[in-house]
Order: sequence, then C-alpha cells, then structure tokens
Amino acid sequence: MLYYLFEYLNKVLNIPGTGVFQYITFRSALAFMLSLMLSTIYGKRIVTFLRKQQIGETVRELGLAGQNEKAGTPTMGGLIIIFATLIPVMLFAKLQNIYIVLLIVTTLWMGTIGFIDDYIKIFKKDKQGLKGIFKVFGQVGLGLIVGSVLYFHPAVTVRTSASNSDVYKVTTENMISQGPVEVKSTATTIPFFKNNELDYAKVLAWTGEGYENLAWLIFIPVVIFIITAVSNGANLTDGIDGLAAGTSAISVLALGIFTFVSGNIIFSTYLNIMYIPNSGEMTVFIAAFVGALIGFLWYNSYPASVFMGDTGSLTIGGIIAVLAIAVRKELLIPLLCGIFLVENLSVVLQVGYFKYTKKRFGEGRRIFLMAPLHHHYQKKGYHESKIVTRFWIVAIMLAILSIVTLKLR
Repeated sequence: MLYYLFEYLNKVLNIPGTGVFQYITFRSALAFMLSLMLSTIYGKRIVTFLRKQQIGETVRELGLAGQNEKAGTPTMGGLIIIFATLIPVMLFAKLQNIYIVLLIVTTLWMGTIGFIDDYIKIFKKDKQGLKGIFKVFGQVGLGLIVGSVLYFHPAVTVRTSASNSDVYKVTTENMISQGPVEVKSTATTIPFFKNNELDYAKVLAWTGEGYENLAWLIFIPVVIFIITAVSNGANLTDGIDGLAAGTSAISVLALGIFTFVSGNIIFSTYLNIMYIPNSGEMTVFIAAFVGALIGFLWYNSYPASVFMGDTGSLTIGGIIAVLAIAVRKELLIPLLCGIFLVENLSVVLQVGYFKYTKKRFGEGRRIFLMAPLHHHYQKKGYHESKIVTRFWIVAIMLAILSIVTLKLR
C-alpha cells in the first residue's frame, strides 16, 4: 500500500526523495526490518496468548531425552511467521503483481490447512489432526491454482537465455535498449548444464503439431507434485527446536538471490539465465519471509518457547515450492532443500523397509533408530542443539552450491 502512496507522491506531487520506493532493494530492506521487529517484539504477545489459551503441544511417547519437558509448550506459532510476513508485504510490495498475489494466496491457503490441523489436534483432542486425505486435497487444490495461473495468466512470461534460444539471437546492448521479447513458456532451468533450459512442452512433442498447447497437461501436475512434496518435507523437518525455521530461512535466502537476478534484465543477461519479467518483486516477499523466520527463531530456538505447528510448517513448505516454481528453479529443490529431501526419504525408506522385512521375515526391521532422520541422531545421544546446528551447516553448504549453479555449468 505504501508503494502506491509514494508512487503518487513521486509522480504526481514530485516530492523529493519519494522515488526511492521504486527500488526493490530499498523496499526489501524495509520489509525485512519490519518483519523482524514484528516477529520478535509482537511475537511475544502471540506466544503469551497461546499459552493463556492452553494451546500446548501434546508430545508423543518417543523415548527421547528431554521429551517430557516440552509437554504443554504452546504450538500454532506459525501464526507469528504468517503475520510477520504478510503485514510488510501488504505495505511495501506491489500488490497488483501476479507473483505477489500467488504468494499471498499460498500463505493463507497453506496456513489455513495447517491451522485446521492444529486446531483438531489441540481442541478436539485428536492426535491425528486433519486426515491425510484432506491435507492432500488442500495441497492439490493449491497446486491447481498456482499451476493454472503460471500457465494461463498473460503477465507470466519469460525470456530464455540468449545462448540456447532460437528466438532471441540478439546482442546484450539491443536486448537492454529495445527491451526483451517476452513469451509464454513452460521452460525451466536444469542445473549444472550449459544449455540448461528444459521445456515441459517438449515431452508432448510426439503428439504432433500444436503440442505446445497441451503443455499444461505436464506442467500443472508437476506443480502439484512439487508443492505437495515440499510442504510435506517441511512438515517432517519440524521435529526439534529451530530445525525447520533455520533451514528454511537459509533456503529462502538463496531463492531470494535467484529471484533478484532473474527479475533483473542486466543481471540475467550477464549470467546468461532466464529473464522473468516482474518476478523481481518477489524479493520483497522473500525479505519479509526471511525476517519472519529469523524472528520466529527468537522463540523457537532451544529450549523452544513455542512450536510452529502445522500452521507454520505447511506454510513454509508451500511458499518455498511456489517461489522455486515461479523463478523456474524447481529442479534445484532436491539440492537447495536437501534437508527436506533427506527427512522425507528417511521416512519413506524406514516405512518401506519395515513393511518389506515384516512380510519376508515375519518381523519388521528398521534402517534408522527412528525416522525422520533428526530423531535417529537424538536416539544416538546427540543433543538437539548439536543436531540443529549441523543441519544448518549442511543447509548453508547446499544453498551455496545452489547459488554457484548460476555460473557452474
């Protein structure tokens, strides 16, 4: 909202200094600072409210050290992340930008699903929470919305890199002076390859002429799968104090770099990567989101004063997935969100191996002492803080490697 106010003050009233609001970097800095202040200062009020309402976590009997100490710790702390993200976005972002609209919808959509799940667990005393099938329906519904908007909305366009495009054989000078030729495309980026663009539409090339018009049959299911997988991965990672929030902040910060360079014609041309018009505005959302996650850690670091619950974890996963898809870096998710991937795989392998050995040998056997993976290390006697710190270090290395893919091909 403030963006439009200052735009009016600058263009109509010509008030000196008001033009600074047109810069994404300036508005991102403001969004980060405000988000950090909201999550740390006013976050305490939310924690106090949740505690007074006795919205506490019922800890399952996992046989882990310090487990009983967490019983009664307030949950639904994801509300802090949601509010601290959306308020700065409403103030400093261009609310007419289609990418900002999608991210706001994602935040509210996934936050609502997570809130319902937490509500059922706490107030209905049902430890299972929202039935899995309804969670999946919610994730699929968001995937349909995001996939359809990104595919059909006229404002979602790209300019593929000049090195491997048959359409954009122009010089950097002409590209900048004349403006890029923007087209609708389902192209995405393949990391570590020089000619690194893959068009989902090419999968249907065998259908003959006009196959490009059927690309949504591939693109939308891919979007649904990614949103479902990443949101579930974030949910599984939220098992010990500070793990999900910290690793997510690192991944989102890396996505912020991708978003900024992809939305800037000069940087994208220099790096020879896909230019995505209007996507740079997502940097403002990302700055607010990172500030909210860091501020939430003020209360969620060991020993946690509040848990994010599914209200936070599902929201985090959904936002990360949509950001990666929007900036055409979804194929980097296994690397960038490697912690989520490993946590997911540990559960899948554990359950699969247990069922296989039970059927074959008559008794179920396990690969890990406990899944997800962070519980395995807890069982081995590692302190929560050590596990979280080491997972953060791994997340930082994965984020750096992901950023390096901009030039490492």
